[in-house]
Amino acid sequence: MPSDLISLAPADPADIPAFKKELQDAFAVAVVDEFGALPDGPIPSDEVLDAAIAAPNAVVLRILRDGQKVGGAVLTIDRETHHNELDLFFVKRGEEGRGIGLRAWLAIEQMFPETITWQTHTPYFEKRNIHFYVNKCGFRIIEFFNKHHGHPDERFQEDLPGGHDEAFQFEKVMKGTGNLSRSRSR
Repeated sequence: MPSDLISLAPADPADIPAFKKELQDAFAVAVVDEFGALPDGPIPSDEVLDAAIAAPNAVVLRILRDGQKVGGAVLTIDRETHHNELDLFFVKRGEEGRGIGLRAWLAIEQMFPETITWQTHTPYFEKRNIHFYVNKCGFRIIEFFNKHHGHPDERFQEDLPGGHDEAFQFEKVMKGTGNLSRSRSR
């Protein structure tokens, strides 16, 4: 009988094409729900994913349930400042609603106990993510990107469907900084 154990493992380079496809399939659900269809090409684009995966300090992880791949994450880990980023996070389609995401996030926190802050972002229309980050994981919304206040990474804005450039920036303070928000400059 399976134990429903959630664990993390570094993504194998040979697995990156499947990782990207599963991530894009998972992200497509909210886009289709909000806009009725996907724009030309997947969301996020292959170029955005390739850049995130190849970025300096990137850590690409597979989320495993009883040893089977059920999701993944791309992190940026700054081993000097310990202000880290959750760049991409997904639970594979068909696996959502089982508590996998929260258990995987808690495992990521345990994997990087020296972290002072975590930051991530999500499009404004992705209510599932907003609920997950704020109500389940303990993040706070610290910034709202829109046409009057653009996201510093232009690739992020270009990748949203329909020219929508509204997104939330989240932060979770882990230790050593009290309740400071915006604890690092861009």
